[in-house]
Amino acid sequence: MDSTQEYRCPVYSSSNIDAEKRAQLLERPVKSSKDILALVSPILQSVREGGDDGLRSCVVKFDRCVPAEDAGFPLTLQAPFSDELARIDPKVKEAIDVAYKNIKAFHGAQMERESEPIRVETMPGVVCQRFARPIGSVGLYIPGGTAVLPSTALMLGVPAQVAGCKNITLATPPRPDGSISPEIIYIAQLVGAKTVVKAGGAHAIAAMAYGTKSVPKADKLYGPGNQFVTAAKMMVAMDSGAKCAIDVPAGPSEVLIIADKTADPVLVASDLLGQQEHGLDSQSVLVTIDCDDSYVEAVNAAVEQQAQALPRAEILRKSLSQSFILQTRSVEEAFEFSNDYAPEHLLLYLKDAAKTVELVENAGSVFVGPWSPVACGDYASGTNHTLPTVGYAKQYSGVSTSSFLKHFTSQELSSNGLKNLGPYVEILADVEQLGAHKASVSLRLDKIKREDL
Repeated sequence: MDSTQEYRCPVYSSSNIDAEKRAQLLERPVKSSKDILALVSPILQSVREGGDDGLRSCVVKFDRCVPAEDAGFPLTLQAPFSDELARIDPKVKEAIDVAYKNIKAFHGAQMERESEPIRVETMPGVVCQRFARPIGSVGLYIPGGTAVLPSTALMLGVPAQVAGCKNITLATPPRPDGSISPEIIYIAQLVGAKTVVKAGGAHAIAAMAYGTKSVPKADKLYGPGNQFVTAAKMMVAMDSGAKCAIDVPAGPSEVLIIADKTADPVLVASDLLGQQEHGLDSQSVLVTIDCDDSYVEAVNAAVEQQAQALPRAEILRKSLSQSFILQTRSVEEAFEFSNDYAPEHLLLYLKDAAKTVELVENAGSVFVGPWSPVACGDYASGTNHTLPTVGYAKQYSGVSTSSFLKHFTSQELSSNGLKNLGPYVEILADVEQLGAHKASVSLRLDKIKREDL
């Protein structure tokens, strides 16, 4: 095979694929959940039972952090973080500050709506209310295996700060010398984090879920990651001993682009490659509408040219084969496939793209029009980039301010309210044969009658 062929996306046409092949295209290139869970389970057990010692051994083994072999090596950094650890390039600082401002503005607007109590008088004398409160202790996972991701620290830290979470913990893989990226530390300062954990992968998830002497226990975990991180999050969420919730199953990154003839092949190729460089298990999909073979060839040619010039070319060479281009004949057909795929990122590179948003049923986040590359949402437009993947956009929403809030309700009945509602409750309690339920109402109704005499 010619080396350039390795940088091309396979091409399919909806006109000549059967239902079985279509179903295969909707599947993600991920390992069996059973296999992943079997690998993750002993890691969780090591940290759950071994605490700091178990965590330390995992940091040495999986994060390849040599200093962690020393029992005196600190597994965490505690606020206030020193300015020296947070010293970054002024241009980078300015970019982070702009992103922080935009993300805070968008998530702050969400908070205004989410935090407003709801009060409804459902019938005379019966008042029901709903209140929002921040989750007390949150654990934010910041990936760092193949790339430093300060953007994720912003995407998770800002809504946690906006929601008013009291204890914010960040976990991210240490560098080989045991240090943490200064961009991460700077953002930890911005969002008011109290702890930074020097650990990545499933063991970082375990440390925050169960807590150790060094790592505060979290009530809820957030953040994207590879298949092992996702599996770890799912496992601790199912463990009643952890008493820890998770945000959303967020695995390998993915994008689906719907493009028509107005889409520039060079820019389309850049968006395909933008997701592929996240890692070997990422996937990019292009769904074209009424575009001929020459258009598809132009996209693949642009992919080849751009990929070979990028710094992560080797990752792209290995991962592009599991991405693909699907040629469809109509807008309806394209959106039907997209909605079945339920992409993490959906880019609408179409004429009058804004008018087609109403056709979207399943997606993590939508990027509308030619001037809205996924990268803007990944970094600084204001929306959140922690989104459901592998089809979970059919069931889950992306991270938002509400992800860091819990809600409770109240009901307050006056004596007249109980007189109005009580008889119906008695009937329903009789149907369910729950006598004590009925008695709690009947005794009160009798008391009200006596007091009314």
